[in-house]
Amino acid sequence: MGADQRSRRRLRWLGSAAQRLRFPVEVVRAVRAAVGPDFPILYRFSQWKQADYTATLADSPAELEGLLAPLVDAGVDVFHPSTRRHYVPAFPELAGADGELSLAGWTKRLTGLPAVAVGSVGLQTEFKPSEVRDIEPAPVEAVLRQFADNEFDVIAVGRALLSDPEWVNKLRSGRQGEFVGFNIGKALSALY
Repeated sequence: MGADQRSRRRLRWLGSAAQRLRFPVEVVRAVRAAVGPDFPILYRFSQWKQADYTATLADSPAELEGLLAPLVDAGVDVFHPSTRRHYVPAFPELAGADGELSLAGWTKRLTGLPAVAVGSVGLQTEFKPSEVRDIEPAPVEAVLRQFADNEFDVIAVGRALLSDPEWVNKLRSGRQGEFVGFNIGKALSALY
């Protein structure tokens, strides 16, 4: 593609938050048109960037609502907000309980739709893909509290489940003390 074509594309999809939102909204609309009203559409978005953990997609509930509302209107049924840590408040500068609510909790509150929480579920130690070491299993009290507080409807478990296929059964039967930590080297060798 020539430089002029790239420039036109760049101007069309980039720019203000509203301009950047046009692409996912158009994709969701097209998917909704193709699958009809009875097929669930899940939309995953990330509040953090691996290169900069302080970067945010929205700096306030109002900004977040401005990003989510057009996606709801386009046909999203479930949101899957990705965070580095599922228990970290989305907007900690807010007073009271609002300052303690996770991104999944805010997403659910603002849209009225189901939310999937994710982010270091079952892991306590900092994870760096370049390091091959054990990551300690984490207590799950925050997950249980958030679920009881209706912050999310589903929790996505990744690395903890890769290292301990019995993780859910142990949680269900109250055997959290038996959780196995995560080690990328061991996990990859088990897969290959």
